[in-house]
Amino acid sequence: MTQASRSAIVLASVLRLLRPAVRLLLRHGVAYPSFAVALKQVFLDAARDELAASGQKTTDSALSLLSGVHRRDVRQLRAAAEPPPSHTAMNMASQVVARWLSDLAFVDEDGQPLALPRQGEGPSFDALVAAISKDVRPRAVLDELLRLGLAEDGAEGVRLLAPGFVPRQGFAEMVALLESNVHDHLAAGCANLDGSHNFLEQAVFVDALTVDSATQLHALAAKVWRQAFRQVLREAQARYDHDQAHAAPAERTQRVRFGSYFYAADDHETTS
Repeated sequence: MTQASRSAIVLASVLRLLRPAVRLLLRHGVAYPSFAVALKQVFLDAARDELAASGQKTTDSALSLLSGVHRRDVRQLRAAAEPPPSHTAMNMASQVVARWLSDLAFVDEDGQPLALPRQGEGPSFDALVAAISKDVRPRAVLDELLRLGLAEDGAEGVRLLAPGFVPRQGFAEMVALLESNVHDHLAAGCANLDGSHNFLEQAVFVDALTVDSATQLHALAAKVWRQAFRQVLREAQARYDHDQAHAAPAERTQRVRFGSYFYAADDHETTS
């Protein structure tokens, strides 16, 4: 197969992948001109990563040649580059939820997260936060969980409302979670296609179903996910604690994401 054929196949595939994202953009007021301008930065960043990975210098000329972005735009974009947004508060909240679901000190005999008093001897919300970091005020973490709709603070103590870190409130946080999940899912598939890795990236597909059958399969998939979620989360927490205690910071360079998804739609509709 020629490079031109490969390029055409990849382009057609990526354009189809973008359809749901473009519909999301349109629903939130981002039309083609704004997207096209912003896309230059994406091509520039990707070109920089490709050059660095191959040991080449990231000059304006090299970036322009590889990305197709005009040199004038390359200079302007590099000068105006902003650091990536920080999700520190959300990351802390997700760590608290993960430990609440996986640490045996904070779950009952059935593995369900306990309702926690704010303070006191034994398991408490303040102790839960302190197990992760003593540099963050528990009240600030609780406020974040309440804002995202992940917990409630009542007479019985602080209760976790979500089975995982799935914000019910906070549009920016929900978008950030979508970004992270879909980015790593797509990155796994691309790495497998290039032959650089063999990541788990599989799916079950069936068509010609009734709406009722699709609904029942959704319920089954959610049940299977909850089982896998708890097993993988507990092992992930154990590996994290082990590496924090036994590995130097320079060795702790890897991030891992394990997820699941389910989607159903009318089989006669255009894929979107």
